[in-house]
Amino acid sequence: MKKKIVIAGGTGFIGSFLAKKYHALDYEVMIISRQANHLSWNDRGQITNALERADLLINLAGKSVNCRYHRRNKEEIITSRTDTTAILGEALSACDNPPPLWINSSTATIYRQADDRPMTEASGDIGSGFSVDVAKAWENAFFSFELPNTRQAALRIAIALGGHGGVMTPYRNLVKFGLGGVQGTGNQKFSWIHVEDLFRIIRFLQEREDLSGIFNCSAPNPVTNRELMQKLRTIMNVRAGLPAAGWMLEIGAVLLRTETELILKSRWVIPERLEREGFTFVYEHLDTALQDLIV
Repeated sequence: MKKKIVIAGGTGFIGSFLAKKYHALDYEVMIISRQANHLSWNDRGQITNALERADLLINLAGKSVNCRYHRRNKEEIITSRTDTTAILGEALSACDNPPPLWINSSTATIYRQADDRPMTEASGDIGSGFSVDVAKAWENAFFSFELPNTRQAALRIAIALGGHGGVMTPYRNLVKFGLGGVQGTGNQKFSWIHVEDLFRIIRFLQEREDLSGIFNCSAPNPVTNRELMQKLRTIMNVRAGLPAAGWMLEIGAVLLRTETELILKSRWVIPERLEREGFTFVYEHLDTALQDLIV
């Protein structure tokens, strides 16, 4: 029987990449989304049938946080994550032969502003504010289900870097048009992960049947914003870039209908648990990742 994977919210940057990788491994890939050609969130029976005898469920569903945090968007950001997670948990509970592993996306933003030390799964401090509330609600919804035949792993994913889509597009454009200087102080930490390593983490967790719980998904060598922009300028052969002070970013965020937190929060996240369990990163350093993604 052909292997099968179900990806909920599989139409975005990460989901599309994972679907392509699993297709290449000859998996049947089933997508749950709001698009007409995919499994519908409104058909619970269809979702349960898709999960029967599947090898893996990955949930990435949720409204993008790249928007202004007004009341309506806040509600949609939270409910689009908790409601879909609840639908999947109920569907798994109804399965006679559920997948052995359910991977649910979370975010490295769950940790506090980290300027003093790295955040690990064991010693990281959970932060405060709306983005943290979203992450906590998402993880609480996920771990509220007791599924004796399905392992559960929540991935606290750092900023994912890929060749097509994601944050690389706006960062490349900033550098290209001479705006690739530091943002804010430039000292805030930038934790990142290459999408290829994210895929490899998922495969690692599939193979390691003894592992479950929370995992930081970030490269082991984060950089500062200043280092990030310098490395981008170097690899793109751009000599200089105009900096953007915090107040300039606030104005720009309003015009672009987004939030400065996406740029200014210091995310210093280390994959302590994955490395302890023996996972090795192909892209440990940002220079290597950028060489792969840009050159």
